[in-house]
Amino acid sequence: MSDEPQPQGTAWAWAAPLRKAASRIRPPEPAGTEDDGDTPGRSVVDCAVYVEGRRRPGACDYDSGLATVSQTPGSFLWLGLHEPSEADFAPIAKRFGLDELAVEAATTRRQRPKIEHFADVALFVLRTTRYVEHSTLTESCDVVETGSVVLFIGDAYVISVRHGPAGELAPVRSDLEKRPDRLAQGPWAVAHAVADRLVDSYLEVAVAFENDIDELEDHVFAPQSQNRAAQIYQLKRELMEFKRAVAPLQHPLAALIDDKEGLPKEIRRYFRDVNDHLLRTVERIVTYDDLLNSILQARLAQLSVDQNNDMRKIAAWAAIAAAQTAIAGIYGMNFDYMPELHWKYGYVIVLALMFVVASTMYRAFRRSGWL
Repeated sequence: MSDEPQPQGTAWAWAAPLRKAASRIRPPEPAGTEDDGDTPGRSVVDCAVYVEGRRRPGACDYDSGLATVSQTPGSFLWLGLHEPSEADFAPIAKRFGLDELAVEAATTRRQRPKIEHFADVALFVLRTTRYVEHSTLTESCDVVETGSVVLFIGDAYVISVRHGPAGELAPVRSDLEKRPDRLAQGPWAVAHAVADRLVDSYLEVAVAFENDIDELEDHVFAPQSQNRAAQIYQLKRELMEFKRAVAPLQHPLAALIDDKEGLPKEIRRYFRDVNDHLLRTVERIVTYDDLLNSILQARLAQLSVDQNNDMRKIAAWAAIAAAQTAIAGIYGMNFDYMPELHWKYGYVIVLALMFVVASTMYRAFRRSGWL
């Protein structure tokens, strides 16, 4: 442990020494260097230094923020970015000394949830989800929209990189700033707050999915339902996209919960609560998937039954028409010597016979359920 006095009432005893963190942070590049042309500020959403859980007043950039952190015990920097390009993120990565693989993860939109360690920096990737409102479910409408949040967690800083419109982190920062006791626990407290907010959003999307499934089920089993197999399949595809965003997060959270050396007990307890919420969401998704499979199978069975009924109706009407065709064919042969050919009422009698045969066959088919 460092010989520098630690602030009282904080949870920084578990963090690595600030001298060690400061030694890894590169000093600002002098004016006139090759980095002068970069403008990472266009992707920076917010940048702040927190001392003992309280935000330091005034505007700051990450250069001055890092200088403040290196000189102030019990402080850390939170830098938030939204969809930075490689050119935007390159000077930031150089300033913080980030691994090139970590930089690639920060500038890639679609990342699988994971937790990786590069030297003393942890890379934590989470997926964001947002329910897309729609009046009716069609075979091509979007139901869920996904993105990603990449967190670089160091001893004295956390960098959050968000891709996509979903998962805004401004509310997370605002809520944390109202709880300085939580922020005083350092960068991993930010990681927990971000994970907690995103997992809560998973549950909100899952509830909205349940409403769509209930509505679709009502339509499918309605007496005059139309063919909704395409809508069922589309909803199933959207559910699979949601599942790919949510389910893989179980392994990173389990790794954090088991990390007894790197994380303090209190932080691990927080992540254990997040993992419980995630497991409930995953269980919902699995249930919805099974339910959609059952609805799809039931709809296909309905279509098969409807087709059989249609074929029976066609066969019944064909049999009735065949009887009339047979009678008309016999009396249309134009032979000279045919029974009843010269009867005065022969035409009426034949018409009556055709009517009686058709009526009898129709009633027989109705009783058997074919018509």
